[in-house]
Amino acid sequence: MFRGISSINLDVKGRLAIPTRYREELQECCDGQLILTVAVNELCVGESGCLWVYPLPEWEKLEQTINRLPTLNKMAGKLRRFLIGNATECEMDNQGRLLLPEKLRTFAGMDKKLVLVGQLNKFELWNEDAWTAKEAEWMTGTDNEGLEELGSLSF
Repeated sequence: MFRGISSINLDVKGRLAIPTRYREELQECCDGQLILTVAVNELCVGESGCLWVYPLPEWEKLEQTINRLPTLNKMAGKLRRFLIGNATECEMDNQGRLLLPEKLRTFAGMDKKLVLVGQLNKFELWNEDAWTAKEAEWMTGTDNEGLEELGSLSF
């Protein structure tokens, strides 16, 4: 399971180094095979400044779930085109680096400073400025949509 927040840098070639604490687990669970795609929010549109990074086995589970969605459902079709259509296979190199495809870097506004956020079975990769803004939004309570639903969870 992936948890925690790491500040990382994008090099001039568009590569980022996966933090050391995750590398061994990623080698064991997926042999360094990862899928990068655009982050999708509840409205089926891209989350500005964010990409999702999945270990291949977790991505395959998501693909199976999406594949079971009704073919003629408009939102399911949008999800397929957006999430699956933008998915890119990436492999960690021997130094634990990933090359971010230019299309995804541009889409998410990825520049030098990034934030990698563990999300249990995947990571979110954020442009640092977008992460800081979103975090401030969450902390000030301006983005509380759906919080009432959390009351049904037991911890």
